[in-house]
Amino acid sequence: MRYRQNNQRNRPLTGKRPLPARKRPAANPQGLQAGMVITMPVKRTSEFGYFLAYEDAEVLLHRTEATRELEIGEEVEVFLYHDHENRLAATMQMPYVKMGEYGWLKVEEVSPRMGVFLYNGIKKDLLLFVDDLPKLREEWPQKGDRLLVTLTRDEQGRLLAKPAGEKEMVAFAQPAGKEMLNKRVEATVYKVIQAGAFLFTENEHILFIHRDEMTEPLRLGQTVICRVSFVREDGRLNGSMRQRKEIQYSEDADRLLQYLVERDGAMPYTDDTPPDTIKRQFQMSKAAFKRALGKLLRERLIEQEEGWTHLNRDVLDKYRREEGQTELPD
Repeated sequence: MRYRQNNQRNRPLTGKRPLPARKRPAANPQGLQAGMVITMPVKRTSEFGYFLAYEDAEVLLHRTEATRELEIGEEVEVFLYHDHENRLAATMQMPYVKMGEYGWLKVEEVSPRMGVFLYNGIKKDLLLFVDDLPKLREEWPQKGDRLLVTLTRDEQGRLLAKPAGEKEMVAFAQPAGKEMLNKRVEATVYKVIQAGAFLFTENEHILFIHRDEMTEPLRLGQTVICRVSFVREDGRLNGSMRQRKEIQYSEDADRLLQYLVERDGAMPYTDDTPPDTIKRQFQMSKAAFKRALGKLLRERLIEQEEGWTHLNRDVLDKYRREEGQTELPD
């Protein structure tokens, strides 16, 4: 999906750490810049490509960047970029995202020193510089993730990716209706904060997942399936990667039951056990643990005594018979 900017100018990055030293781009023909889409005539050909005329200058169209054979004098529409020699060059392949547009691009490579490289539909990948990524390395996107970006230029005129900010995400978003409650949606992370993560759904809604509602830490660019747990008055959504409580606590109860069976029907954990111990041992919250225990108690499957939870003898014998084991002696 592609979005156009509304009265927004692309400006060179300022106040940023400079890019790692590379060969400086050669001086551009006056008026030409990387990121432009322009039509120019073929002036001459060579073994390795075509030279396109622009006033008194020439721009190289590598033969591998031509989509067909060209004739001298023929007018061709091209996209300008810096090739691997840092020369301003042309390609007949049109990028997915052009200047003044936003679009979702896939991560092709991750460089801890430079940032992430995105595939923009042409052979030269687009760099999203390290300064535009989260400070925590584990929150960086991985290969195959996708990011909503536009094009910008650095101080030397080289093309860079620039991620959509909160202002752009709000402008692109659509308000959600109450019918979205409890729907399962696919969404992509566009911002990670201490309290959780903001995502953009396939239906263009903004959704927030609190860290307590995550089943795993989320990273920038990651796409997940989650459930809409709340629809706000402003049309934004709250989401959860966990199942609804009535389903979740049934699964949690089954986990505790299996844990007891595997340990001869007893465990040193009750509803008085500290939350951090429960989290470490069962990867569930204290509230979820108590709900699961409550279900097993109501069904008369367990008993609690002196800081221990015991599986009822008949229940344990039944499970052992089903597993082909002998019953415990009286």
